[in-house]
Amino acid sequence: MNKKIAILGAGSWGTALALLAARNGCQTLLWGHNLEHMMALAKDRQNKRYLPEHYFPATLAVTSDLNEVAAFSKLLLVCVPSHAFKKTLIELKPYLSNEIKIAWASKGFNPDDGSLLHEIVADIFSPQTPAAILSGPTFAHEVAENLPTAITIASSQPGFAKQLSYILHGGQFRTYTSADVVGVEVGGAVKNVLAIAAGIADGLGFGANTRAALITRGLNEIIRLGVELGGKQETFMGLAGLGDLILTCTDNQSRNRRFGLALGLGKDRITAMQEIGQEIEGISAAKETLLLARKHGIDMPITEQTYKVLYENLAPLTAVQNLLAREQKAES
Repeated sequence: MNKKIAILGAGSWGTALALLAARNGCQTLLWGHNLEHMMALAKDRQNKRYLPEHYFPATLAVTSDLNEVAAFSKLLLVCVPSHAFKKTLIELKPYLSNEIKIAWASKGFNPDDGSLLHEIVADIFSPQTPAAILSGPTFAHEVAENLPTAITIASSQPGFAKQLSYILHGGQFRTYTSADVVGVEVGGAVKNVLAIAAGIADGLGFGANTRAALITRGLNEIIRLGVELGGKQETFMGLAGLGDLILTCTDNQSRNRRFGLALGLGKDRITAMQEIGQEIEGISAAKETLLLARKHGIDMPITEQTYKVLYENLAPLTAVQNLLAREQKAES
């Protein structure tokens, strides 16, 4: 099999996956939209802005030219933020052949209408276009450091999942395949909202009991929504569900958790965003998740209170008190 892949998105996660593929002996092309940034990557042979000191192997090239991306490989891995996912694919489409295969490691919903990212791929290209999502408990820095990591690759076409696994699996990086695209997408999107909630609780000075309760009840919210949308319950107990949720809610490498911490400590939303200086997917995901929950009649109280903190200026402490004041009920 010809090991060749183009990765779109030169942030921390796209760069980490490009490093991984290149180290595995795959001819890799990393694309970014900012010409100045990509010229710096080409000159420095590292991404000083997001992953400094991780030097690019000879098998990793960079570009800002979509035409070059299309000519390089028919296998694309999209790592741009979810709000830029649709725009990136629309811009890319005129350069592509009908034989294209599209995977993505973006986590979130389409901000236009709350649709899942695989639905965007099917709409822009075709429902028959080979499509897959990569998700799981992964921090970019640890992947770049070559620390032991495991992810899920989900596709309705097993052969495509196996092809991606062939490129990425190896050494300290383990891949598992799945056919549950919807479940993996929902788990990856909603966990960012819950990470903000966990950060808020910790910023308010609450303890490990509170954090554990938020993670557990938050997982319940993910399962309720995910199953309603067509995901499989067992997916949410795996890497792309519980695994990613635990990671994002408990470690300060998570931008969403750090954002919540800042809010819990009394900082306003704009200040917290500026201090982090990178994409915080959970902010938009809170709105999109709540809209989906209301549309399908799913009760998601943690998500709802997080939304009110972000968009209705509800005090974080009041949000926690609202959750505690809910009517007593059976756990299941």
